[in-house]
Formats: sequence, C-alpha cells, structure tokens
Amino acid sequence: MTHYLREGEPYLNTAHGHIICYWDGSAHYLMYLVMVAAIAWEESYRTVGLYWVGSIVMSTVVFVPGNIVEIKTLEGYVVQEVQAKGLLRRPCDLMLVLCLLLATGFCLFRGLVALDCPAELCRLYTQFQEPYLKDPVAYPKVQMLVYMFYSVPYFVIAFYGLVVPGCSWMRDVTLMHAGGLAQAQFSHIGASLHARTAYAHRVPDEAKILFLTLNIAYGVLPQLLAYRCVYRPEFFVKTKADEKVE
Repeated sequence: MTHYLREGEPYLNTAHGHIICYWDGSAHYLMYLVMVAAIAWEESYRTVGLYWVGSIVMSTVVFVPGNIVEIKTLEGYVVQEVQAKGLLRRPCDLMLVLCLLLATGFCLFRGLVALDCPAELCRLYTQFQEPYLKDPVAYPKVQMLVYMFYSVPYFVIAFYGLVVPGCSWMRDVTLMHAGGLAQAQFSHIGASLHARTAYAHRVPDEAKILFLTLNIAYGVLPQLLAYRCVYRPEFFVKTKADEKVE
C-alpha cells in the first residue's frame, strides 16, 4: 500500500485524501448498505440515494480538479526528493552501476578476444567457452568489436547518468541501446548454438549453462536499465534550476 500511495495515487497521501477515504469507507459504505437493504425489503431508497448523490458529486467536484493541481506539485516534490539522494541511498541504481561495471569488463575482454589477444586467458576462453568467436565468418568478431566501441561508451555515460541527476537524455539513449543489445545478443546466442555453425566453433555442451547465463544476463541488463529509465524517470528530469544554469 505504501508503494501504491507513492507511485499510483500519491494525492491520496495528503490530509484531504486521507479524510475522503475515511468518508468513503464509513459514510458512503453505510449509505450503500441502507440502499441495498431498502431494495431487498422493497422499500424506497430515494432519500438516502439523493443524499449519497450530493455527497459523491461534491467529493468528485473537489477531488478531481484538486488532484490535477496536486499531482503537479507532488511531481516537483518527488523529483527534488529523489534527486537529493546519493547513489548509496538508491540500492537499485547502485546494483545497476555495479552490473554496468561488470558488463564493461565483459565487453572489453571479448573485444580483446576478437582482436586475437595472445593472453592465455583469452585463448582458454575461446577454446572452452565461446569458440564461435574464432569462427572464420566475420560476424562474431565484428559483433564483439561493435560491443567494444558501442556498448562500452554507453556504459560509461549510463554510469554518469545514474550518479548525476538531471540527465534527461538517459531515457532515449538507454532505449536505443536496449534495442540494439536485444537484437545483437539474440543473434549471437543463436548463431553460437546453431547447427550451421561448424561443430568445432559451437559452444561445448559442458559450457552451455555458463555461456547462456553470461550472455542472457548481458542482454537483460540494458532492458532492466531501460525499464528503470522509462517507469521511474524522476532522477533524470531536469529541474528549473538546471535549465537556468544552461
């Protein structure tokens, strides 16, 4: 209920909202019971019905226009409240930032693999985890390089956007990146397991669980970040103070 009052109908959390809820739950509810009893006993409920009409109309006439004004006021308050919180006080954003750091490392590592890095760890990774990166076709290598030069810069600016409030560009950039990663990971995972890929370059059976875990997690992260930016955008809204500075 706390979440609903904060995210769904925040105006109910005002004093007026509380009181009209009390009235709805007591006086209006009693009127409903009286009218239902009158109908059941085949008695007239006109008096109580007219009384209820006057009550509900007055409540609505005040409540609806008041909400329109109050929502704007509350939105400004919520934006200020959210943007005043540091990263440590936003656990979901903190987890996203940590995941972005891991994803950045994953991108850089696979980019080095695609560039034929001679390191032993890179050799072992392609041998036992993703031999598809050594497939003679150019697609997997190009995909890893695109990740390195497309996703890594995005992760850096997304990290900035999650730390510094008022980055209004976060929503659009995040949606574009999420769409690109969804397509790319679907293609990469599918091609790594597809029968048309030479057996020597397919993911080994014993590595499939780890391969799918890493690649699905890498593909899901941008979707979670996009969801966060679209449905909880308060931290990324520019305040009037920011606009004046610009």
